[in-house]
Amino acid sequence: MKANETFQYRPVTMNENNHLLQIEEHMYILDDVQKPNVFRNMFPYSEIPKIPFNDRIVPHNMPQEVWITDTTFRDGQQSRAPYTTEQIVAIYDYLHRLGGPNGMIRASEFFLYSKKDRDAAYKCMERGYAFPEVTSWIRASKEDFRLVKEIGMKETGILVSCSDYHIFLKLKMTRRQAMEHYLSVVRECLEEGISPRCHLEDITRADIYGYVVPFCLELMKLMEEYGISVKIRACDTMGYGVNYPGAVIPRSVPGIIYAIHTHAGVPHELIEWHGHNDFYKAVTNSTTAWLYGCSGVNTSLFGIGERTGNTPLEAMVFEYAQLKGHLNGMDTTVITELAEYYEREIGYSIPPRTPFVGRNFNVTRAGIHADGLLKNEEIYNIFDTEKFLNRPVLCAVSNTSGLAGIAHWLNTYYKLRGEKQVEKNSELVARIKEWVDREYAGGRVTVMTDEEIVSCVNDVCEELGITLIS
Repeated sequence: MKANETFQYRPVTMNENNHLLQIEEHMYILDDVQKPNVFRNMFPYSEIPKIPFNDRIVPHNMPQEVWITDTTFRDGQQSRAPYTTEQIVAIYDYLHRLGGPNGMIRASEFFLYSKKDRDAAYKCMERGYAFPEVTSWIRASKEDFRLVKEIGMKETGILVSCSDYHIFLKLKMTRRQAMEHYLSVVRECLEEGISPRCHLEDITRADIYGYVVPFCLELMKLMEEYGISVKIRACDTMGYGVNYPGAVIPRSVPGIIYAIHTHAGVPHELIEWHGHNDFYKAVTNSTTAWLYGCSGVNTSLFGIGERTGNTPLEAMVFEYAQLKGHLNGMDTTVITELAEYYEREIGYSIPPRTPFVGRNFNVTRAGIHADGLLKNEEIYNIFDTEKFLNRPVLCAVSNTSGLAGIAHWLNTYYKLRGEKQVEKNSELVARIKEWVDREYAGGRVTVMTDEEIVSCVNDVCEELGITLIS
């Protein structure tokens, strides 16, 4: 080194993934600020939150394997009446069937606070399924760690809130105090031989490089020391995450996942995204997390969860299929069985227009759409919903259905195929339409029920001397 060369240069190495030379990334250390950084420029509170851009783009980095995890029995129970033990076990059985032989629904988390919670966890573990693995979510205490170990669980979630909103304003700590406290709790968990899943609450309002990355680096050191996996769950607690390229962190989902994987060195398979739907972005953000390096996406059935809910599990099943080109063994017909179980046994009313599971998700009322369906259902159906969900595309009969809508309803309801199908210009369809028109001319404002239409069909068929046979 020459006398005037005093700067220590970082080494240049070959990146084996893109085969380009790169300089080793800067090691990020804790920025132990004296006052909380609440990103008031992005979250003014008295105004709508802002989405600024700096056009810093990070690369797609989708892992070879991605999967779904479930929080129906944890976050899902925080926003509704608790499930009974029997209901939990039944739903768990459905999740096992839905996930298929390759365990696409990798894990499901349970509370352990009450005897009912523990009984449910025990009964699900007794099923002996490899997937979904039964995991827990507990308070950060030695007593709870021992409880997890006694039950026989290998993994538990631990709350490690990471924004200054939580660290300063809720916990009344500094960043260093919070980090040291969290690390001591994680160490206690590892001492019990339990794999911790660290829930980084409120990550979309956290200082990513001043706190999150330094904290994750310390967690990776503990993982190396104990030889036990430490998972990172990035929790978009308030739904502030966005998927837009070039958006500023901490709102940028790509930026968060990139930082955790690339700069904190957390392997893909140990990163999990947990999203909320406050700004209608839960599904998009979860998919984005997959695309940028996160293997696990945490979900709940039908999106039931705190406030506006979590990422719907059923949505990510179809996101996976669209990204990968296959279902990897998942049985999507179970989704319909689950929806029916919720309405029949639990008394939960699914909003009728909910994608994939709502009563009307593939039902059309427009006559012009019905005409297209009658000619070829691909024109107005998202995919073969009868094959994947046991839900044939339907036409509701109303004042806007027209002849085509009625014909399509008859063919679907009576499962008429080929030459047995009813044409829209048939006498049967014309007579039913006359009845429908009279109903609405008389002031009716509701859609016809199946029972009403069947009664009319029976009367007209008897008058015409015909029978509808599939």
